Order: sequence, then C-alpha cells, then structure tokens
Amino acid sequence: MKSLRTIALKEAQNRISPEVKSPSSKISDFYGSNVFDKKKMRDFLSKDVYEKLISSINQGELINSDDANQIATAMKAWAIGAGATHYTHWFQPLTGTTAEKHDSFFEPSGDGAIEKFSGSALVQQEPDASSFPNGGIRNTFEARGYTAWDPSSPAFIMESKAGKTLCIPTVFVSYTGEALDYKAPLLKALAALDKAAVDVCQYFDKSITKVNASLGIEQEYFLVDESLFNARPDLLLTGRTLFGHMSAKGQQLEDHYFGSIPERVFTFMVDFENEALKLGIPLKTRHNEVAPSQFECAPIYEEINLAIDHNQLLMDLMEKVARRHHFRVLLHEKPYAGINGSGKHNNWSLITDTGKNLLAPGKTPKNNLMFLAFFVNTIKAVSEHADLLRASIASVSNDHRLGANEAPPAIISIFLGSQLNDVLDEIEHSRISKKIKEDNALWLGIPKIPQILLDNTDRNRTSPFAFTGNKFELRAVGSSANSSAPMTILNAIMAEQLVKFKAEVDKLIKKGDKKDIALLTVIKKYIKESKNIRFEGNGYSQEWEDEAAARGLSNIKTTPKALDAYLTEKSAELFAATGIYSPREIHARHEIMLENFYKKLQIEARVMGEVANTAIIPAAIAYQNSLIENVQGLKAIGVDSKVSIDIVKKLSEHLEIVKTNIDAMLEERKVTNKIEDTREKAIAYDEKVKSYFDTIRYHADKLEQIVDDSVWPLPKFRELLFMK
Repeated sequence: MKSLRTIALKEAQNRISPEVKSPSSKISDFYGSNVFDKKKMRDFLSKDVYEKLISSINQGELINSDDANQIATAMKAWAIGAGATHYTHWFQPLTGTTAEKHDSFFEPSGDGAIEKFSGSALVQQEPDASSFPNGGIRNTFEARGYTAWDPSSPAFIMESKAGKTLCIPTVFVSYTGEALDYKAPLLKALAALDKAAVDVCQYFDKSITKVNASLGIEQEYFLVDESLFNARPDLLLTGRTLFGHMSAKGQQLEDHYFGSIPERVFTFMVDFENEALKLGIPLKTRHNEVAPSQFECAPIYEEINLAIDHNQLLMDLMEKVARRHHFRVLLHEKPYAGINGSGKHNNWSLITDTGKNLLAPGKTPKNNLMFLAFFVNTIKAVSEHADLLRASIASVSNDHRLGANEAPPAIISIFLGSQLNDVLDEIEHSRISKKIKEDNALWLGIPKIPQILLDNTDRNRTSPFAFTGNKFELRAVGSSANSSAPMTILNAIMAEQLVKFKAEVDKLIKKGDKKDIALLTVIKKYIKESKNIRFEGNGYSQEWEDEAAARGLSNIKTTPKALDAYLTEKSAELFAATGIYSPREIHARHEIMLENFYKKLQIEARVMGEVANTAIIPAAIAYQNSLIENVQGLKAIGVDSKVSIDIVKKLSEHLEIVKTNIDAMLEERKVTNKIEDTREKAIAYDEKVKSYFDTIRYHADKLEQIVDDSVWPLPKFRELLFMK
C-alpha cells in the first residue's frame, strides 16, 4: 500500500499550472474595477451626496439617513450591475482573520420579489457575536454585536466561482459600545494623530489642515504544494512544521534570493495580482525571498487604514487563489526551522494635505526644522513606549522569528544611518544662540542636513525600527499579523508625543522665547532624552544584548510577559489621553491575546503528540523490526551484523526519548490546563509545556535520518522546499 507521502510526491511532481488570462495587457484598464471608488461614486451619486460622502471620508463628518439611503441605492445598483447577488459587512474581529455574514439583496414582495438594500443595512448590521473573542466584555448569552460602516475604506465586490458579493468594510463593536475588532481603535489613533500633527504643523505652515499616516506593507510568504501540505498534519493544523530535519541544501548558497521566479509560482503570482488589482490593491513588486520557496509582494503606499484593509484582503486572496494552483500559502512567521522566517515590514510616514512628507528632509532651513520636529518626536515616542511597541508585535508565532538570523531582536531600537545620527549628535552638542536676527532665525545653529535620497540611509536588517530615507520601517511585525495592532500603537504614541511637544514649545514661547528657538530647544532636549534607543550596529550580536541591558532597554523574549506592557500605568495614561481604549477594552484584549497564545501552544502540543504516536514512532518501529529480522537472518547463516545492531540500538534510544517526553508533555499539559489565571497559564504553556518541544523534535528528526526513506511517513524538508 502506498503511503500518503508517496502519493503526495507523485501528485506534486505531475502538477500542470492552470491557464491565467489577464483582463487586459494594461493594468490601468482593470485596476479597481471591483471597487466602488470615487469615479463610480460620481457616476452613481448626485453631486450633493457625492460631496457629502467625500467630506465624510476626508473629515469624518456624519452621513444622515436620507443620504445613506441614496448611497445604498447607488451602491446596490452598481453591485447588481456587476453581478453581485449578496452583500456583507466585512470586518476584522480579534480572531486575527476577517469575517463576513452574507445577506441577499433579494426580498419577497406582494407581487413576487425585489432587490432591496437600504441605508440602514449599509450603515449597520447585526452579526451574532457570541462566539467571537471578547475577553469578558460580553456574556455568551448576549449575542448582539454590531458592525458599522467605515466610509473611508471603499466597498468592493469579491468574486468566486459561485457568485459575487458586495463587501462593505466596517468596524465591529459590542452592544454596549466597546470595540471588538482591530479597525475601531486604529481609526481612533489616526484621528488623534491627525489633530496632534496638524497642531504642530501650524508652527511651520498655516495652510496644512490634515495629516494622514501613510503605510506600505511588504508581505513575505511561503508556498508549498497542496498535496505535500495535506500530508503534513502539523502544517495543516498549526501552519508550521513541528518536525523535520533540515535539508542538505537550504538557503546557504543564497541562490534563491531575487532569482528567476519558477514558472508555476509565476503563474500563481500573476493570477492573484490580477484579482488584487481588480480590488484596488496597488501591488507593485514581486520577487523571490531569501529562503527556498519564500516570496514577497509589496504595494504602493496608501493611507494607513486602507493599506491595512488591503493587506488583510490580500492575505485572504492569496489563500483562495493558491488553491486554484494546488498551492497552499504559509503565512506563519517560522514555518521551517533552520531557514529564514517571514515578516510583514510596515513602512510608515506622515503626509500632509498639501502633499508634504513630514519625514522627508527639505532643502531649506525652515523645512529641515519641520522635518526635525517630526523626526525627533518619532524617536522620542518610540523611546518612551518601546515596551508597548514590542507588545504590539507579540504573538506565539512571532516568538519563533524575533531574534533569529533574519529578523530583528526582541529589543526595540532605532537605526537612523550615520548621516542623520551625526546630525542629531551635532544638534545635541550645539549652542542655541538667542541673539540672532529674525530673518536668520530659522537656522538657529542647525547643521546642514544632506539631501537624503530614497533609502540613502541603508537598511539595517537587524533593526526593528529603521529610518529609510523618508519613512520609518517597522520590521518586527510578523507575516500573519494584522498590522492594525502595531500601527494603532505607533500612531497613538506619536499623537501623545506631539501633544506633549506642542505643550513644551508653547510654554517656552509664553516665557518669551521666539518660536523657532523654542522649537529647537525642545528638539535638543528630546534628542538627549531618547539617545539610548538609537543603535547603528548589529542587532543580532550578544554585544548588543549586553549593551542594551546597560542602557536600560528591555529584552522581553516571549509573548506572555511582553503583553504586560498593555496594562502599565504609562500605557493607561496613553490610552486615556488619546481615547483609543477604555480600561475595560484593554484588559479584554490582554485576556484575548493571552488565551490565543496558550491555545495555539496547546494545539501544537496535541498535534506533536498525535503525529509522534501515530506516524513517526510506528514508522521507526516498523523499520526497526525489519532490521531485527535482518540481524536474525544473518546470525542464522553465521554472519555478525554490527551495523544493523548499532542502528537498532540508536533507534531504540531515540524512540525511548521521544515517547517518554511525549508522555511527560501530556502530563504537564494536564497540570497546566487546571491553572485558572490566564497569564499564569500562558506562561506555564510557554515555559513548561513548550520546553518539551525541542527535545521531542530533535530525537524525531534523528529518527528521520535513520529510518528507510521509503517508509518515512512525512514529506521531508527537501520536498517541501524544493518541489516547485
């Protein structure tokens, strides 16, 4: 009887890529065709209602019920004209995935049926929310939760073979008003940042009335053949390989990075990019990443709320399109031990409504002072809340990646590049002269800032937060994460910091300092106070860990303890000042994140035990029995077989250790499951249950190296990584 692995290998070897036809040779012909964008709004709405909707998108103004009805009617007409039969509120609950409940436009009437979609259905929907994570905000018997329309993110049509659905991006809140999703807190953080940034911009340019946070998300992922994926229970249930010896060839030749894209993969890329482009996701880049079978795609920068919606949609799309090509997408941060994991690099900047990037140095002293104000306040904000930023990227899967040889360490630091680092040092040690003429006031002793070309600052890949020319790149976000979590924190701490900055500057102005002198005085102060977090060297080195400890920087390596930062007094003050989380909301989220952490480890432990007991151990025993028969046969003809006997002994040793540790892990799990405190349970799973994983894996992988290849039950790394 053929093994599942043998069948899977044969299927993978015989794959033929499906034919993919682009809607047009020009992307501009079909880009955004499935989006109710501004052009379609103008076509389907009256001028008055269109202008009100744009005002709501740009300024957050409320839409009244009459206008909502007109917008709903127009949206329905467009969607039905495009073939949609249903609509759904598309939201992002704290499960980490997206969610949707489909309702038909169809409605019975006295004369038969009509297609109906009201303003109230557009603005609000009531999904049964009892089963979504809520951290104790709601009782199970209280099923009511509400989704509410987010006009700033355009509606879109999702296509499938079975039909088309109009999707309306929304927030998700409880019956009592608390946020149960990722989007609502992000929108609050962005509103707080907009106000604080505009207030500071007024020192430099009175024409600025709005500041948007901009984001570009680089998405890394692995592809694996569907048959091989299905033959690996660990990949199927946990997203990563819990067993598997490293392939003789991995990434050591560095021949995969930016190499020629395999044809089957290229066909998949074209297919999912076409689908993404129709949904208005501005994908620009595709390439091979460092590890074998690892790839990356990246869009053009967008307003941050839309960029995150698009990234969540992109991950859904990749999964759906991959199945058409008999692939599975692995978004786990570390699906394979021994090679690079995957991140989701968040490139963040601030753009005014006048088109200025506040993180781009200018050609004039005035522009450079403005740049310094926002640049230094960003550094100061991260310095003040480094532990909270670390908490925002914490997860059970990212714990495998942070600090490995392709990802930033758990220590939050900022890389600026030698030019800007020297500029800040020079400003810190310069003397501010208060006896200068008004027309020269803008220099104030500021050293000349070289014009920074795009990415001129290099890219320190060991830094979790690096300045790269006109933006900061948060590299520590995991590939499977919803970027709303870290971006909510980053924008919130920046909003709080800018408010404090303005208060200090205004205080000096009130005392009699000229505006520019007051600005530079506070900037100098912040440069000095935040100096500890700036680091230009190798973040992977032990020397940096030692130096970081001497500087007083935290190195919190595991999620349960990292999450404590959400509940500190400093964080509580931040959330209260910006209005992002109530105490009840943040305690609920903390509970949810801890539960998510230990439940995923619980699943991994169960899968590890099941695979070891039902696949690995039986295969090893079967091979051992064949060797014993071989030894007995050789002895019968008077031949000694030291080789076979030694192999039998090694098999026995590894089998004993695997089985003993599996049983011990089961007992430890039983004890841990009785712990009632969620934080203590998460720590116990991390420190006690998980402590068995490496030993079990090490000896199971030794068995893989000994057991006859033809009877080994699990597809091996060489097959998972190199069968294209």
